[in-house]
Amino acid sequence: MLQRIVIKNFKSYETFGLDFNEDINIIVGDNEAGKSTLLEAINLVLTGRVAGRPIQSEISPHLFNQSAAQQYLKAVNAGSNPMQPEIIVDLFLKKDPETAHLTGTNNLEKIDKPGIRLRIAYNDEYAEEYSAFIAAKTASTIPVEYYKVEWLAFSGNPITQRGIPVAASMINAANIRLQNGADYYLQKIIKGHLTDQQRTELSRAYRDLKQTFAANDSISAINDILDQAKGDVSDKTFKLGIDVSQQSGWESGLVPHLDDLPFTMIGSGEQNTMKILLAINRRLEESHAILIEEPENHLSYATLNKLISKIEDKCKERQVIITTHSSYVINKLGLGKLILLHEQQAAKMTDLDPTTQDYFMKLSGYDTLRLVLARETIIVEGPSDELVVQRAYMDTHGGRLPIHDGIDVLNARGLSSKRFLEIAAHLKKPVHVVTDNDGKPEAVDEKFKDFAPYDNITIHRSDDATLPSLEDHILAVNGREKMNRILGKSFTDDAKILAHMKNDNNKTTGALAIFGTQETVTMPEYIFNAIK
Repeated sequence: MLQRIVIKNFKSYETFGLDFNEDINIIVGDNEAGKSTLLEAINLVLTGRVAGRPIQSEISPHLFNQSAAQQYLKAVNAGSNPMQPEIIVDLFLKKDPETAHLTGTNNLEKIDKPGIRLRIAYNDEYAEEYSAFIAAKTASTIPVEYYKVEWLAFSGNPITQRGIPVAASMINAANIRLQNGADYYLQKIIKGHLTDQQRTELSRAYRDLKQTFAANDSISAINDILDQAKGDVSDKTFKLGIDVSQQSGWESGLVPHLDDLPFTMIGSGEQNTMKILLAINRRLEESHAILIEEPENHLSYATLNKLISKIEDKCKERQVIITTHSSYVINKLGLGKLILLHEQQAAKMTDLDPTTQDYFMKLSGYDTLRLVLARETIIVEGPSDELVVQRAYMDTHGGRLPIHDGIDVLNARGLSSKRFLEIAAHLKKPVHVVTDNDGKPEAVDEKFKDFAPYDNITIHRSDDATLPSLEDHILAVNGREKMNRILGKSFTDDAKILAHMKNDNNKTTGALAIFGTQETVTMPEYIFNAIK
């Protein structure tokens, strides 16, 4: 069982630490946040391999954190002799009899626990060559030719993969060759459903089929033509035939079909699903942890639902670490398993209220990932509020939409706004709520009082109880004449135009008119406070 990982100077991570959940870990983050790098680091320390090849032969300057590399190169070229940057990946394991021999304090945190360390560091056997490199003051990359790889237990003893009692399988559908999967898929079904006698009959029928190939009239004619050209390659009889040897049995010649389509010709979504499940089936018995990269690629919600359910079922007794961009995956597997990667930090949601986790699991289409990944979020109560807030932001930010600045405007109806705020509170994500006062400003304060202690959460509503809704405020600050022009109406009474604006059938249409108008629109103060 993987308990914790600590990383130093590996790719995007200069310093990083993360405690794993014992069962499911859902890793999310922006592009370049380090999701794939985290899986790669786990796989590296457990297998000693990167991109499928031994790390000893793949040491590259590009493996090092660029910030650490630039600091080092700047010092070298300035005439200093700085400490050489090193890559360290420490993987802490669960304490049990099988991991006892790995226990020690040889880790970045200097604590006495079982674990494995992979270290890429300067080899002082090259001291003379390195001195010449330093003296030249022309370094452009880290001199990895003077580096070595150490694979150690926390006890300080060297280890090999054979001595590691924990195994992980890294699964990325994009990197799995489908033909191997198809062969395995076919063999698994045949092994599980056919008797020995039936398998023998299958082999005989396949061999007979290949032998009839040469007897075909068209093939005989072709072979006669080829035999006339035998002098070009040999004096012996030359013809085409199918290999009937044991090495070319039905296992490599027969192709499974799904709905009459060859396995290799089915859609990308079905292929990815099969690839992931086949890989899990092949490696499940030998693996303690399953690492899966973005299983949602090319999948519809329906197919993704089936895949996630099967992953859950197959990996019940395994530790699973999944990277994803899909809110569906997050909600389905549980928000409590979520780990957000942001600016070399990891935030977890293990303290999230169980009722909130359950709420989002029942609404798996809800786009929780928007709040999780946005730099800031503005929560509104409906589509009309969303359009007005977008327009207010554009008017005060040079025509830019909020999303252009990493700010998402999220439409959260009813009580769900408080559910989103609970997520924001745990992840320390900046969130601003824009809400009507419904004629009772104090009731709004009471509703959101649990979030008052959080500096990252602000609630914006009007103090004026006589203006209970957004439409009341828009009319009050812009006047009937301007609103008639914006809406293309000719109301002569404030009450009538307000009733028109508040009618459910007109709200979104009116907000669209406000969003797109060339008129200068004055916005209520509480909206300005939310977007400034």
